[in-house]
Amino acid sequence: MKAKGSLILDLYIIKKFLGTFVFALSLLMFIVVIFDLTEKLDNFIERNAPFQSVVFDYYLNFIPYFLLLFSPLFTFITVIFFTSKLASNSEIIAMFSNGLSFRRMILPYFVSAFIIAVFSFVLSNFVIPHANRNRHIFEEIFVQAAPASYNKRNIHIQVEPNVYVYMESYSTTGKVGHKFSMERFGRDGHLDSKLMADYVKWDTTANKWRIRNYYIRNFTEDGEVLTEGQYIDTTLNIFPEDFSMRGNIVEEMNMAELKRFIDKQKLKGSENIKPFLIEKYRRVAIPFSTFILTLIGVSLSSRKIRGGIGTHIGTGIGLSFAYILFMQFSSQFAIGGSINTMLAVWLPNIVFAVIAGYLYFLAPK
Repeated sequence: MKAKGSLILDLYIIKKFLGTFVFALSLLMFIVVIFDLTEKLDNFIERNAPFQSVVFDYYLNFIPYFLLLFSPLFTFITVIFFTSKLASNSEIIAMFSNGLSFRRMILPYFVSAFIIAVFSFVLSNFVIPHANRNRHIFEEIFVQAAPASYNKRNIHIQVEPNVYVYMESYSTTGKVGHKFSMERFGRDGHLDSKLMADYVKWDTTANKWRIRNYYIRNFTEDGEVLTEGQYIDTTLNIFPEDFSMRGNIVEEMNMAELKRFIDKQKLKGSENIKPFLIEKYRRVAIPFSTFILTLIGVSLSSRKIRGGIGTHIGTGIGLSFAYILFMQFSSQFAIGGSINTMLAVWLPNIVFAVIAGYLYFLAPK
């Protein structure tokens, strides 16, 4: 009979947890969509955006992104809100009086947190990348002040270890780069050779770069050797699509694509992969934070105090924003090279896990 009562209580807490979470997020999404529509309505009208595209290509892909963005915050607020309500109504005292331990009480909370964490992980790694791709295309056509231009200027890029390419300009339309140069350095850091050309063009038939009006300076122990020519074909570890990538391309990659992209950048010897590593680790760290924030919320709000729900919610919102700011600051430190990228992403979870353990120790048992 006792087991049956515990099961009823578990289902009650899970229903309250998930129900409040869904209601709060739905209300927020409604408000966010209204504000966004108000801001962009002039663009939609001016550019004759079809109603069907606005709904299905933009807002249907807009909502999952913000669901994930606010998921940790509203998990925390949800737990604090309804747990404080249970505490203020003396329901938690009644549970303890009937022999239910605090450790047993938080079990349905963790079941709910697991459901939300899986939901967040699936969203961030499989749903949102595809949704972002469609949303970005829509924004380029109907929202941005001017059509997106992928013409690049003053390109410096590392294509292989110790091999660097420079172009004064590159046109994605013609797949042509002007004022091209390529420098190859030895292991000792000295320049071994430098190729300079008027322009380089992608040959779609041969799938190679064709370099026009070039000359190569090879530096040897005996001096410099100069080679000139009208054109030469070369295979570089770089492709036209690498120049036409959006700045927010990482948001459009699922986990497998992101891993392949990072491996490709490492193979090139690229030094600017930290933002991509941060995104990779964050897609696991943020869903995992659901468990930590849930434990903090339960431990913080399970005690009946003066001020009631208002005090608990105020404290919870403060801790939520502290977590979000901590995540942003640690990520910036990683990009700046101050700390390891994985440690930077997981550091907020580590610190708040310690806080969760301390609050759990203080919680009424």
